[in-house]
Amino acid sequence: MSMSLTTDQKHKNLKIIISIGDESGVGPEVILKAIGSSEYPKDFHTQIVGSKENLVITYKLLKSQGILNIPDPKTLDIKDIKVDQNNIVFQSKKYFGNNSFHYLKHAIEIVKSSSNACLVTGPICKKSWALAGHNYSGQTELLSEACMSPNTGMLFTAKSPHTAWRLNTLLTTTHVPLVKIPEILSSQLICSKLDLLKNFAKKFNQNINLKVAGLNPHAGEEGILGTEEIDLINNAVSYWKFKNPDINIEGPISPDSCWLSSSKAWSDKNSSQHDGILAMYHDQGLIPMKIIASNYSVNTTLGLPFIRTSPDHGTGFDIAGKGIAQHQSMLEAIKTARELYLKSRLLNPH
Repeated sequence: MSMSLTTDQKHKNLKIIISIGDESGVGPEVILKAIGSSEYPKDFHTQIVGSKENLVITYKLLKSQGILNIPDPKTLDIKDIKVDQNNIVFQSKKYFGNNSFHYLKHAIEIVKSSSNACLVTGPICKKSWALAGHNYSGQTELLSEACMSPNTGMLFTAKSPHTAWRLNTLLTTTHVPLVKIPEILSSQLICSKLDLLKNFAKKFNQNINLKVAGLNPHAGEEGILGTEEIDLINNAVSYWKFKNPDINIEGPISPDSCWLSSSKAWSDKNSSQHDGILAMYHDQGLIPMKIIASNYSVNTTLGLPFIRTSPDHGTGFDIAGKGIAQHQSMLEAIKTARELYLKSRLLNPH
C-alpha cells in the first residue's frame, strides 16, 4: 500500500541551498538577516555554500553594529569552499568574482545531485566574473549551460503582502544591449517564452490571463513609431493563441500602460487581476516590478530541472559592511523557492 507524503513531510524533506554570491557585497549580510528573521520558515533544511570565514566576519561586524536577530554561523550548515585563486590578488574584484563563480558551480552540483533541493543565489558582479575569466552575462546563463537547458526564462515574481495576489513578469530577452533586441526577437522566441509563462502561471491558477507588452512606444502606433509589433509580435501572439485556445491573452499592449492594472491589483483585492506579463526586454519588465513590488520581487529561472530563485537586487557594494542592507528580497526568494517546491510536488506527486 503506497502512502503519499503530507505537506509537512514534503517541507521537511526539502533542502534550500544558498550560494553566497559576491562576498564583498551585501550577500552574506542579507542571508544572515533573512535566516534570523521571524518570518523565516523552519520546516526545511538550509545549507549555505561559500566561505565560512567570511560569514563569521560578517556576523561579528553586524553584532558590533547592534544587529541582534542573526544566527551565529557556528549553528549553520555551511559548505565551506576553498577556491584556488591561481595567484589572483587577494580581495581584488577579480578575487571575489572568482570566488562567487565557484560557489555557484558547487551549489549547482549539490542541487543537481538531489531530488528535493532548491537553489537560492546571492547577487554577483558580472564585471568581476569577467575579470576572473568567467565570461557569462549572468548567473542565469551559467545555470542554463550547467543544466543543458536551452529554453530557460528569467521571470520576476512577487506576492503582494496586501492582497496575496502574485505579480509575474517574464523577460523575452535578458542581458543584452538595447540596440540588439530587434535583431534577437523572433516569433519562435516569443512563443517559447509564452509557453514558460503559461506553465508557471498555472501553478497558481488554472484559468489564466496573460499580457504581452509591445516593444516600441505606444506599441508602434500602427507602424508610425516602429514596425516590430506589426511584423513580428502580433503574428507571434496570434499563432500562440491559436495553439492555446483555452488561454486568455492580450497584446501587444503599449508598454507605458501594460503594468497599470498590476499596480492596482497589488494594493486592491477588488481590482482586476492577470496572471503574467511578457516583457520584451530587461528594463521594460524590471522597472515596473521594482516600483510596484519593491523589496518583495524575486528572480526565478524557468526551464531548469530544479527551482532557482534569487533576490531582485545587485551586490550593493556602496552599502556593504554598513549593516543597512534590506533582507526582504532574500527572504522572499527563499520563501518563494519553498512555495514553488510544494506547488511542483502537488502537481507532480510522483
